[in-house]
Amino acid sequence: MQRGQFSSRLGFILAASGSAVGLGNIWGFPTNAAENGGAAFLLMYIILAFLLAYPALMAELIIGRHTRSNMVTALQSIASSSRAKTAGKLTGLGGILAATFILCFYSIIAGWMIAFMLEPVAHFFGMEALGNWLTEFSLARNLGFSALFLSLTVLVISAGVEQGIEKWSQRLMPSLFVLLAALIVYVLLQDGAMQGLKHYLVPDFSQMADPQLIVRALGQAFFSLSLGVGTMLIYGSYIRSDENLPVVGALVTLTDTGVAFLAGMLVLPAIFVAQELGVTIYGGDGSLIAGPDLIFQVLPALFDGMGTAGLAVGFAFFVLMTIAAVTSSISMLEVPVAYTVETAGTSRIKATWLIGLGVFVCSAVVSMNFDTLFGLVVTLTTEWAQPLLGVMLCIFAGWIFNRNSILSELKQGDAGVEQGLFWKVWPIYVKFFCPLLIVLTFAQGFF
Repeated sequence: MQRGQFSSRLGFILAASGSAVGLGNIWGFPTNAAENGGAAFLLMYIILAFLLAYPALMAELIIGRHTRSNMVTALQSIASSSRAKTAGKLTGLGGILAATFILCFYSIIAGWMIAFMLEPVAHFFGMEALGNWLTEFSLARNLGFSALFLSLTVLVISAGVEQGIEKWSQRLMPSLFVLLAALIVYVLLQDGAMQGLKHYLVPDFSQMADPQLIVRALGQAFFSLSLGVGTMLIYGSYIRSDENLPVVGALVTLTDTGVAFLAGMLVLPAIFVAQELGVTIYGGDGSLIAGPDLIFQVLPALFDGMGTAGLAVGFAFFVLMTIAAVTSSISMLEVPVAYTVETAGTSRIKATWLIGLGVFVCSAVVSMNFDTLFGLVVTLTTEWAQPLLGVMLCIFAGWIFNRNSILSELKQGDAGVEQGLFWKVWPIYVKFFCPLLIVLTFAQGFF
């Protein structure tokens, strides 16, 4: 069976950036920034993205392209001992499970985005009851729009790498950039925006020593870059052999952090614009409202305060959120699909629809037990599983993967890589410093 492949560097960068640029950037990053000191969180996030996330990203891309296989098979194939092969299998299966459970809660949030996107349309046509239902929390709405979102994801994945993932990434990502830029310009011209911009860009350095801020910034960096769960390993397996991996990895990291930064430029000023219009933006404890309340209460109230223009702005904002969600979800679904297709010999279409159905069932269970399970699944997958799986991938890249094989793989895209800075630093860094720093950063959240 012939494996899919990205047809161009641009196709890969847009697809990988699409995986990275999701709700983790457009929603997660601004709300985390609002909750954790604004500029202090931004600065720590940027530091950790390049200090820890980029080396881990390179580990996934190199392993993926070298092995040309799913996460389980890839980690087993670079291991020589039986213990290492067992560890590779367990790590691979852990990544597949983590990606699946992330998609379970992700599809719920993405469904909300679609519902809120349709709400201004309903009000524009005078369908007030429908508009209200679209924005009210209910099991029926959650299940219906989660199913709709997963169906869109399944349709893209079932079409394959070039005609599905690459084709739709090339369509959706430019649209995302245009919408994001237009909304930033509009919001920054409103009263109160400069106060939000100050909160976002002027750091309180005393907050950067907060262990919880550091852990959340690390989790944000890994979640936004889709690390630890095999998405970048799978995408790496579809990269052409002549591509320069350190360069394309750096471009993906820059794009991801850049979009996260721009999302903060949109959302944080928008919070203070909302305040100018009389919207409550501080909670009872005096902190800025963040999380779901920010996206689904504060910002819609801002759009409502803009009158007729607010309908268009609100629609554009949630279109942006939906696009970001789709580009990420297709990479997450590809992880279990690739494993199933390559190990069970199932057709891509059949595997995609069956796994999509399984994810929906999981999502439905979370929806029906929302207060108990939603926050738990988010914490276990993004704050625990992703960083720890990232450690394992660094160990495989640094300790188990043959160094000469790594160098040969990199030379296919850059014959002079051995003399460059990347090869002089990365092998030692990913072997010793990266796993240690991730563990230390993770551990201090418990003390």
